[in-house]
Amino acid sequence: GVPVSPLFARFDDAAAILAHYETIAAARPDLPYEIDGVVYKVDRLDYQQRLGFVAKAPRWALAHKFPAEQAETTLESIDIQVGRTGKLTPVGRLAPVLVGGVTVTNVTLHNRDEIARLGVRPGDRVVVQRAGDVIPQLVDNLTPEAEREAFHFPDHCPECGSEAVAEEGEVDVRCTGGLICPAQRTERLKHFVSRGALDIDGLGEKTIDQFFALGWLESPADIFRLKQRRADILALDGWKERSVDNLLESVEARREPDAARLLFGLGIRHVGAVTARDLMKGLGDIRLLPGKAAEFRTYCVEHPRAEGEKESPFNTRMVEAVKRIFEVRTDGIGTAVGHALADFFHEEHNRSVWNDLIGEAPGEGVVEPQRYEVETRDSPVSGKTVVFTGKLETMSRDEAKAQAERLGAKASGSVSAKTDLLVAGPGAGSKLEKAAELGIEVVDEAGWAEIVKAAG
Repeated sequence: GVPVSPLFARFDDAAAILAHYETIAAARPDLPYEIDGVVYKVDRLDYQQRLGFVAKAPRWALAHKFPAEQAETTLESIDIQVGRTGKLTPVGRLAPVLVGGVTVTNVTLHNRDEIARLGVRPGDRVVVQRAGDVIPQLVDNLTPEAEREAFHFPDHCPECGSEAVAEEGEVDVRCTGGLICPAQRTERLKHFVSRGALDIDGLGEKTIDQFFALGWLESPADIFRLKQRRADILALDGWKERSVDNLLESVEARREPDAARLLFGLGIRHVGAVTARDLMKGLGDIRLLPGKAAEFRTYCVEHPRAEGEKESPFNTRMVEAVKRIFEVRTDGIGTAVGHALADFFHEEHNRSVWNDLIGEAPGEGVVEPQRYEVETRDSPVSGKTVVFTGKLETMSRDEAKAQAERLGAKASGSVSAKTDLLVAGPGAGSKLEKAAELGIEVVDEAGWAEIVKAAG
């Protein structure tokens, strides 16, 4: 009883598929629903299972988008925004124009190389489209270059005045101010309290902006001093006894944070959630990190690329140094991470923030990070691949994945033929269906709790 589009069809060669694509494209304006392209699929379920998935995308299906609708407008100005990592991103402000049924007023210009490639300046007539019928994109400049002077990309941060540079081999220009840059400080504070990091309820973006403007939050450590400002917070509009107490309780509950989540929350470049966990698996104690970073920096100075040394042997040597110094147990951590950590701890203001938050010894900082322990004991899921789906009611998804890793399992985000166990909470959808198709064992959250309990 489910309605099926009459445009569905089966073909035996690529030419016929492309011809049908053109047929659908011609019929698109008259269809009673919105579409942005055609999907080609392998028409055998056993082949689909054999082909499997890459990350979240199937190998057995391909999306062929229609060309984006375009429109002309005027680029009125170019603003520079500073992100959490210090990246300077140019944003074009447009005279409002209707593109694909949506009024577009802003468009990202990505970086200074993209501005130079397009040769755009404020006042130019430009062509705009919505990439994938979603993201506004500037595709052409209709104004001759000779009419105006080229746009000069700033070489200093518009927020703090620090020098803005692009590292060798990179196109992105970044502010070197780090934690002294107001834009980076507020964005890093928001990242620090986000769900994947310390997950502090009650500290949303607007609250952080408000407390920062009042001078109450200058660094992550100040979050744990908010208890001293209880009366001040109560005096603000919109705050009541209950909401203030809930906020402070949420903060206090994170005084002994998971070391990997704490490291991820600091927003060090190239150190994502997985990398943070991999670093902590080797080191265990987060307080060892500054010393290890300094050791790697010294190694780089004392062991530069030798004259005549080829790039491949040099890179291999540097990766081995990273793994040895940082005691890395897994693949995926290389020189980019090593240099990012070395650069972060080389900056005096970053070390000051670190020491204020964590300290050099237990009891010196405002938090007491838990030692990151990797359990290697045998369990029913040791060596198996576990996937979590649906809404978990007794823990977060990240906590569940960490729990699986401590039991010797590999936590994956997608279901495939290599999956051994699916833990399905309420609202489980396509992953549960795929697990049923592949005959994968499925348990609910209570069943997972029993597995954890059995492991001791």
